[in-house]
Amino acid sequence: MGFLDALFGRSKPVKPDLDQLFAVPSAALTLEAASGFRPTGLGSVCFAAVEGGAFADVQAQVRELLDADTARGGVPVEVSQDSYGYTWLLARHTPEEIADLVNDLHAVNSELEANGFGPQLLCSIVAFRNPAGQSLGLVYLYKRGTFYPFAPVPGGGEKRNSPVELQAKGLLTNDLRVEQDLSRWFPVWGAPGLTD
Repeated sequence: MGFLDALFGRSKPVKPDLDQLFAVPSAALTLEAASGFRPTGLGSVCFAAVEGGAFADVQAQVRELLDADTARGGVPVEVSQDSYGYTWLLARHTPEEIADLVNDLHAVNSELEANGFGPQLLCSIVAFRNPAGQSLGLVYLYKRGTFYPFAPVPGGGEKRNSPVELQAKGLLTNDLRVEQDLSRWFPVWGAPGLTD
């Protein structure tokens, strides 16, 4: 960063650090102990699909990589598109297999990044739920290298449970690189795995 950048308040964008995802199992222990949120075993990756054979080949490689778990008794990855045209890959594991889930999400992100499609990656989400039925997603923003909590109100349409999100932020500060700019805590309404 140069002198003029510092003078005018500009900063270098944070480079994605996919290894941050490996901190999620530790964060899961913190969430469960402090607030009762347990992993659901569901996680998803969102990206903007592009036209062309190269991207179709990479997408097929990613599905094949995740579907390999099927041979070991896992559930095949589910692919869907949201109303904005973004593609979601949903991976399913048992709640106790959060490390395996994180490995799958990391593999998807890494495969897309390694093939030059990093700019298409938007976010990854690991889903949690408390005994009262409140969902909570830990959202990893690929382009920021940070996490934020997203808690839709159960059965409340498009409403957020902000107190739960802020509580989770406070709990996770020592476990994850939490996004400090709250304006970047984008809602991910209808994210696969978060409302299942």
